[in-house]
Amino acid sequence: MKKLPSGASLDVFETLDSTSAEAKRRARDGARGPSWIVALQQTAGYGRRGRAWTQDSGDFAGSLLFTTDAPKDLLGQLSFVAALAVHDAVAGLVATGDVRIKWPNDILIDKAKVSGLLLEMVDPGAAPALVFGVGVNMISKPEDTAYPTARLLDHGLAAPVAPADFAALVDAAFWAAHGLWRAQGFAPIRDMWLARAAGRGEAMTARLPDETVSGVFEGLDPAGGLILRIEGGTRIINAGDVYFGAAPDRG
Repeated sequence: MKKLPSGASLDVFETLDSTSAEAKRRARDGARGPSWIVALQQTAGYGRRGRAWTQDSGDFAGSLLFTTDAPKDLLGQLSFVAALAVHDAVAGLVATGDVRIKWPNDILIDKAKVSGLLLEMVDPGAAPALVFGVGVNMISKPEDTAYPTARLLDHGLAAPVAPADFAALVDAAFWAAHGLWRAQGFAPIRDMWLARAAGRGEAMTARLPDETVSGVFEGLDPAGGLILRIEGGTRIINAGDVYFGAAPDRG
């Protein structure tokens, strides 16, 4: 078992069903980390709302199991902390393309998705376990998706980065941003996120469970909600799938 400079442990597996599923199993057995679980292959990787996440050999799949002393009502802000960490890790590896974040935490290169993140709470007790899962298209990309997709190999990455090395990059950036968040609150995280945001000032559509809302992406509210300028005012989106322009027929 490897130890990262943050103190987090790191386990790399040849094959797992899902790194996040393994992290959640450990959490239910009492583990609280911090620990990274990385898999060279996943047989049942997943993203938001249980959607399948495909991965080829050379792509990255990993999950960080951890706890924080932050109030429970603020834990959703960690999704933005995690997005900053993965954005900066990816941006440091590519030579071409505009690396941005799509609300709340997809990482894009030239508006094509290269990475997805998922933050889950495992135990809502006094010391909740959190799992931050991340997948990155290093050398492959899915084709049959609602969003355009990208891979790092097409943007100046000469060869796949060793999974342990990429986990270390994300880990360092995550704990740096987490420390800032705990010391100064969400405001500086919000500012940093907006500086890296994709599509600000552009038309965007949010697909919600019962409706679809279109407007212009203005920014984030103080809690991280997406602000859309619509006819007659603004609308705050706190959950949903967002698209540049109009939403596709599927997805």
